[in-house]
Amino acid sequence: MSDNIQPRGSDDTSFAQPLYTPIKRRSFFMYAGATAGATALVLAGCSKDSDNATPSLPAGNSVTSSGAISLGSGDVGVLNFAYALEQLEADFYSKVAALSNGSTLLGSDFAYFQQVAKHEAIHRDFFKAALTRDASSQVLRGLTPKYPAPTFTDRTNILATAKAFEDLGVAAYNGAGKLIKKADYLVIAGQIVSVEARHAAYIRDLIIPGSFAADEIVNSTSGLDDSKTPKDVLAIAQAYITETLDGSYVGVNS
Repeated sequence: MSDNIQPRGSDDTSFAQPLYTPIKRRSFFMYAGATAGATALVLAGCSKDSDNATPSLPAGNSVTSSGAISLGSGDVGVLNFAYALEQLEADFYSKVAALSNGSTLLGSDFAYFQQVAKHEAIHRDFFKAALTRDASSQVLRGLTPKYPAPTFTDRTNILATAKAFEDLGVAAYNGAGKLIKKADYLVIAGQIVSVEARHAAYIRDLIIPGSFAADEIVNSTSGLDDSKTPKDVLAIAQAYITETLDGSYVGVNS
């Protein structure tokens, strides 16, 4: 992605529409967060040459010599990185939300998963819309999630998987935030990671009451949440994704 991001101004409505249309039927909380993000990205729209990959760095969605799919470089790489994780979370939650009510989850659990499935779908669609506008030739393709056989068979496995995904998601945003060059993207990432942290805290307390801020995720000395590099995050997430992802250049600029 070019670092010279300029307001495009010619297609603001069409860019916001894919996000606005489904969101306006949902809660004010979801609407406000996603719409604010869409507005920020409109103001930070890329120049027309932003689809051209930096010659020395791999383009997003390109296939490397090893057969992996590159997430790209610079801010495009960070957005594709987030998009990959949101694809995984959205898929998982949609599958849980599709289970028969009360079959494997308690009624209150089921209501939570249905709500969060909507949040994650919005996050996923937001990143796709942002990338489509700002780097249309580098949008990461749709991924194929995979899960261990017992994942959806009982409450214990479902909650454990949700905990793993939410903790990883928070750590991923915390680690990738410093790689973002454009302030508008950083603001949006902050809005989304705060929602992911709410999810993580709730899931943790469903498993072990009071574990929402355990020392394993919140450093008892610094008071800061866990942070992981894109490399470390992908090493964990790859077990749940059929395609091999290459995040070597996420956040790297020429």
